[in-house]
Order: sequence, then structure tokens, then C-alpha cells
Amino acid sequence: MDEKNPTTKANPPTQLEGLPLASSKDLDDAYELYRRQDAAGLDPQEARQVLKKIDWHILPLLMGTYLLQYLDKSTVNFASVFGLREGTDLHGQDYSWSLSIFYFGYLVAQWPAGYLLQRLPAGKFIGFNALVWGMLTIVTPACKNFAGLAVNRFLLGCFEATVNPGFVLVLSMWWQQDEQPIRLTTYYSMNGIAGICGGLLGYAVVIGHITSGLEPWMYIFLIFGSISIAWGTIFLIFMPDLPSTARFLNERQKIIAVERVSMNRQGVKNHHFKVYQMWQCLRDPKTWILFIMSVASQIPNASQSSFTSIILETFGFDVLQTQYLQIPGNVIQFFSLLLSGWISSRFPNMRCTVMLVGNLVCVACASALVGLPVGPDGTANRWGRLVSLWFCSFASVGFSLSLTMVSSNVAGYTKKQLTGAFLFVGYCIGNIIGPQTFIDTEAPFYTSAYIAMLVGYSIKTVMVIVLYLYMWTVNKKRDREAAVYGTGLSEEQQKEAIEQGMQDVTELDNKGFRYVL
Repeated sequence: MDEKNPTTKANPPTQLEGLPLASSKDLDDAYELYRRQDAAGLDPQEARQVLKKIDWHILPLLMGTYLLQYLDKSTVNFASVFGLREGTDLHGQDYSWSLSIFYFGYLVAQWPAGYLLQRLPAGKFIGFNALVWGMLTIVTPACKNFAGLAVNRFLLGCFEATVNPGFVLVLSMWWQQDEQPIRLTTYYSMNGIAGICGGLLGYAVVIGHITSGLEPWMYIFLIFGSISIAWGTIFLIFMPDLPSTARFLNERQKIIAVERVSMNRQGVKNHHFKVYQMWQCLRDPKTWILFIMSVASQIPNASQSSFTSIILETFGFDVLQTQYLQIPGNVIQFFSLLLSGWISSRFPNMRCTVMLVGNLVCVACASALVGLPVGPDGTANRWGRLVSLWFCSFASVGFSLSLTMVSSNVAGYTKKQLTGAFLFVGYCIGNIIGPQTFIDTEAPFYTSAYIAMLVGYSIKTVMVIVLYLYMWTVNKKRDREAAVYGTGLSEEQQKEAIEQGMQDVTELDNKGFRYVL
């Protein structure tokens, strides 16, 4: 480092009035960079340049990884009508269980994954897992029975368990609160692109563009597994663990990157596990509201992922049509996510409102799936039911923005990763339950599944309202308390709130923290 530059000297932690001097365990992993910029000031033009660099380097890595993890776990959907069930000798509920078992693995790995994401370099840990799940995907054609497929799917769930919680933590490391929704929905919209890619590949297989001695369903796993291995290597090389280790930023830009996210009053990362934050997470109403929302949102998910091809078959469409008729739903998902992210980033405190609108669309569409007559063979009103199924893709809007409730509204790194873990435990439970609502003996009507969709969307809608009212009430209470010393937070109070964030203070303890609604 340049010894003539005074900003390269480390500053001691600030002792805030009324608070004890922070220990080394309390200080953020990027605290030294934060203290340097605190003295130098933050230039808005420089901050915009740094944001542009972050967007161009970090966001594509998140997008590509999210696309491939969704493809790899959903490949069974596209393969299900090309001989997967016959090739692996699946009968009765075996296919449903092969889907649920993935989420058992995801569930088992959730807690250790969260702990390791805190303790280990996040970029390298996620990249390693991407390599492994690519390998597991590419060996899936070797599975000849339910037992082999079940083991493969369980392990795939274990190694994919790092992506969603890991990306929520990455989001809060690199972007400010108002920037997070559009970035999250951008990488989350890759689910829609993945559905389109999977549908097009299925189309290519069925019309005979890919032929050899292998069964058609095997190609889907081989192609996507190979791509995932290559991409995992790229991610491992280019994804930085922290702003302080980003090779695409110079020393000055690293400082600015840390100062930008310090404004969130959440810090960047703290690798020390804190037991008191674990207990606070368990007592926090937000944890359980988000957990219930997650379970409810994911019970209907099987209809939008692993059972879509089979559902379209029951509507009376042929194998080729089951592939390309999935594409409109994925297009709706893609654009609804981008629009919801833009609205939530562009207009303050609109996240819960956007979530509510997305959920109400799903409630209306699930009601149509339950209420429309299906006829004696299940093919009546198939176009009305198909359009309703397409618009159920709005479910991604509610779930994706619920992730920003963790990235933007939970502070204290241990608490943040545990809250995320609880949310994804709910995600696993919902996805374990969802496939079991498709009861083989109810085919082609699947009445229980459509009722479960309606119930899930309805519960999620109610919980969004509960979450909004809770956070709004807390904000109003804190505003009244702050008003004793003047209108709004003073400059000194804002500085204190930011400092507490960099000292790993939780949002419940940091009275200068305000929830984003």
C-alpha cells in the first residue's frame, strides 16, 4: 500500500455514546475499509461508477448460476414425458417422492450450509457446490431404479441448498436496500428463462434433432450437467468473497463499495456466530411470518415446475405440446419478476403491495383451476385452465420479494443467515408437501393438488398483510420515539445507526433501523 496515503491507515472502532466499545468479534469483516471511507467522504459519481462495475461483474454470475440450478433440479419435469419414469422403473407415487426427496436433501443441508456460508469464503463455497451439483446432474442417466434416483436427487438437494440463502447474503453485501429488489428479481427471473430453455430442449429431443443409442430423456441431464460443470468453474474463478477481495475494483473503489452498503445499517459480513442473535431470531415475529409464507407459497410450486408436463398431458395435449406450451408461463414469470423488481426499487415501500398483487393474481387463477368443469376425461375447458396455470407464474413475485425482506430487513449476520435458513426450511417443507398433493389415483383430475394450490396462495396472501402491519407498526413506534429529539432521525442518529450496523447490531437492537415496506 502507498504509505503516503493517509486513508490507508486503519482506524479504531468508534465508541458510540451509551454503547460499550465493540470487540473484534463485533466488527464487520469489512470494517477497516469502512473506517477509511468514513474520513474521506462518499462521492455520488464515484458511487455510481462502482455500482455499474458491481452490476456488470456480480449480477451475471448470479444470473447464470440461478438459471442452471433451476434447470438441474427441474430437469426431471422435462424428462418425465420422454421416458424417465419408464427408464428408472417408477410406479405409483415414486415420481412424486423423487421430487420431494430433493427437498429433504435441501432441508438437511440448510443449517450446515448457512453456518458454512458465514464461516467460509462465500464465493468459493457456492462455486464448489455448483461444480458438485453439475456432476450429480450429469450422472443421473446412470440411475436405473427409484433407489438410485432417490439418492441422486437427495444429494442434488444438499448441494443446491447453498444457492438461495447464499445469494440473499451476497445481495446484502453488494447492493443498497433500494437497489436490491430489481437485482434479486433479475437473477430470480432466470427461472423463467430456464423453463423456456428446458422446453426448447425438450422440443428438440422430441422432433428428433438429437439422436443416438441413448434414451431421449438422458440427453437433457447430460447437456445441462455439462453446462453446470463449466459454469461452476467460471463462478469459482470470478466470484469475489467480499468487496475487499474483488479484483475488478481498485483500492479506492473497494472502500466505496463497503461505504455504500454500510448505509443499509446492516454491515457487510461478520464470520463470528453469535448465540444471542440465534435466540433473537427465534423470538422475532418476522421469522415465523416468513416461515409460514414460505411453506404456503411452495406447496403450489409443483404445478409450476416438476409436474407441469404431466398436468398438460392430463389437459389433453400431446408430448410435443407439453413442451412448448410451458413457454408462455415462463415468459409471464420472467416479465412479472422484472416489473415487480423495478416497481419495488423505483418506488419506496412498495414491496408488500407488489407481493399482495402478485398473490391475488394467483388466488384468482387457482380458484379457476378448482372451479372450472373438467369433464369426464379431464380435458374440458383446457384452454381456460391452461391460461390460469400460466398466470400462476405470478407466484414467483411474492416469493422473490419475500427474500428481500431478509436481505433488507434483518441485521446482524448470524441472525440474517438463520432467518434465511428458517425461510428456506419452510421452502423445503412446502416443496416436500406439494408433489404429494398430486395423488396418482386422482389422475387426470388431481383435485387435491388444485385445492392445495388455492389454500397455499390464500394463506400466503394473508401473511403478507400480517408482515406489513407488523413492520409498519414498529416503524411508527420508532418514529414517535425519535420525534422526542426532533423531526425524524438527526444526522448524528443516522451515523450511529450505520455504525451499529457495521458492529453487527441486529435490527431489533438498532433503534435507528427502519423496515423497508
